[in-house]
Amino acid sequence: MRVLRIIVPLLMALAVLAAPNASRAQVLGISITIAPPVLPVYVQPVIPGPGYIWTPGYWAYGEFGYYWVPGTWIQPPAVGLLWTPGYWGWRDGIYAWNGGYWGRAVGFYGGVNYGFGYNGDGFYGGRWAGGVFSYNAAVWNVGGNVVRNTYRETVVNNVTINQVSYNGGAGGINARPTPGQQRAMSERHVAPTQAQQQHVRLASQNRQLRASVNHGRPAIAATARPANFKTGVVRARAPGVRKPAAARPAVARPAARPAARPAAARPAARPAARPAVARPAARPAARPAARPAARPAARPAIGQQKKLP
Repeated sequence: MRVLRIIVPLLMALAVLAAPNASRAQVLGISITIAPPVLPVYVQPVIPGPGYIWTPGYWAYGEFGYYWVPGTWIQPPAVGLLWTPGYWGWRDGIYAWNGGYWGRAVGFYGGVNYGFGYNGDGFYGGRWAGGVFSYNAAVWNVGGNVVRNTYRETVVNNVTINQVSYNGGAGGINARPTPGQQRAMSERHVAPTQAQQQHVRLASQNRQLRASVNHGRPAIAATARPANFKTGVVRARAPGVRKPAAARPAVARPAARPAARPAAARPAARPAARPAVARPAARPAARPAARPAARPAARPAIGQQKKLP
């Protein structure tokens, strides 16, 4: 029984990766009727060096249900090849997996917005020119001086930005391949590399990557190198982590306190009230006008009346 427990997840992982042009409606006789979880939110780790291409993370299915395969940087199997991510699609009442593959052009990946140049309607991460891959620094984290062949091209999203991870069915993405994507799908494809297969295999064995354990927020959302779950690891963020950060500046706490103190009129009320009190002006005016004028006028009048006779 223990040997069976080890072999079954490995076979499931290999079944998910194999046959990129075929939809996997069943995995070892298991009909998947539960939709995969939403895509976790995470940042892209810096590229480890020139020649790597980003492969987005996705939800795979194993013995214990869905588990997360972290996004990672991969060296392509040959010059001129690009990665088309796999995707889940609703078909004949079940969710079927369409495996990813390498090819000369990026094909259809269900309209799923994996981010980092894979926005659901094409590929904007970079391009091959003269046998050298140039990176779009506007969407890929190429670091400071890690790579030199870079350019910047702003990506305008023409699709609805969400975290839905599957095509079709209830709540799924309603997208169909374009003529260019259909041509890419019919061209010659190259299977995932051994590094990619090992990456998936280790993910299937990691309990923390199971959706039933991480509840859609895996501790290892992305890695800098394939099959390395210890260094260069990026954790998943909360789905709404960016909304509070944008709302904080709109809170009027810092602006309310400075505006409330001047409006209270405390500094202006005290200086205006004290000068208006007539105490200093009343005392000097009362004493000189009443007392000095009355006494000198009375005494000379009495003395003159006595000396006349």
